[in-house]
Amino acid sequence: MNRSSFKNIYHYYCQQYWWFRPVRIKENAAEQAPAETESKTDTAPSVRQITFTADQYKLSEIQTGSIELRNLSNIIKLTGAIEAEPNSIATVSAPLGGYIKTAGLLPGQAVKKGQQLATIENPEFITIQQEYLESIGRLEYLSQEYKRQQELRNEDVNAAKTFQQVSSDYNVMKARIAGLEQQMALIGISSNALKNNKQISRTAGIYAPISGYIKVSNTNIGKYAAPTDVLFEITGVDALHLALNAFEKDLGKIQVGQTVKFSLSNENDYRHTGKVYLVGQAANDKKMIPVLCRFTKDAKLLPGMYVKAWVETGTEQKNAVPNDAIVQLNGLDYIIVQTAGNNDSYTFQLLQIAKGVEQEGYTAVELPQSANQQSLKVVTKNAYTILSAIRNAEEEE
Repeated sequence: MNRSSFKNIYHYYCQQYWWFRPVRIKENAAEQAPAETESKTDTAPSVRQITFTADQYKLSEIQTGSIELRNLSNIIKLTGAIEAEPNSIATVSAPLGGYIKTAGLLPGQAVKKGQQLATIENPEFITIQQEYLESIGRLEYLSQEYKRQQELRNEDVNAAKTFQQVSSDYNVMKARIAGLEQQMALIGISSNALKNNKQISRTAGIYAPISGYIKVSNTNIGKYAAPTDVLFEITGVDALHLALNAFEKDLGKIQVGQTVKFSLSNENDYRHTGKVYLVGQAANDKKMIPVLCRFTKDAKLLPGMYVKAWVETGTEQKNAVPNDAIVQLNGLDYIIVQTAGNNDSYTFQLLQIAKGVEQEGYTAVELPQSANQQSLKVVTKNAYTILSAIRNAEEEE
């Protein structure tokens, strides 16, 4: 039951049933003292408490427990984001430029390595293919001439200079063809297909170098793409890491191999775990040190997601209570303890505490020196129900 729901129920029962109104809030002796003594006790904190009847206690479904001694880690809180490894990020462009002929991929679409992303048109493609086919024909002639001149040279019929010239032309043509094949590979044209079908195309395909998801798409039909323009950005999801930011003062406390627990910005439980594998040795412009962590792959984790995390730097036994046992009032933290109880009534009192490490559903607490830890009976469920009753009783006074 949340605080708002309880307050509505509380006011309803107060109006309908006289017995549901809680006993008037009690203050400590310092506040009930005569006026002439107020100057001596005005700095003493008031003891806020309230008494529930048996019916109120049962309706509120209150549960109590004791202060526990738990092994809680000393932690450093960090923030960061999930990022892809460098080999899982690809920027796609058109090496020779051209006009976009076909395009249709949108950000978020999945692509596989080798999949065609778009088609680009450039008159230079025609020139490259034409030169390649001409060079192939020229190479066939030079290959036969090279063999004939070699046989004649072996029989010492022709001059050495003639054989050397043919040999040079033959090797130059092979180098030219190899260069043209690399240019066609660069622009996405298959040299084998061109060699077999002899059909020249003015368009070439742009293909995905890796598998992943389209992050950025800057293409539309008819747009001119320069060689330096980014047409697509692809992010893979197979190799991810956690990129956290640590303050300079915490650098000496963070080491490779330490356990990291983290959650997404919209989650409250730190159920994802990882290990520190790299600690940066230089601060960025914001005086933060990068801390990189590896974690078990999870289908719900994608690049760009913001996370909150903490790094374990050691464990220590500390007094702790469940997170639900801690309430806030006027910016201060409290737990609610049951100071008396029988079959007819139950009395509860606010006890101010200092919060410590919060971990796995429990929070370390520092109690006042006057508190007897062994005898405290702490409200662990529906503590805000009691807090709401105390605040409502104060408003009625």
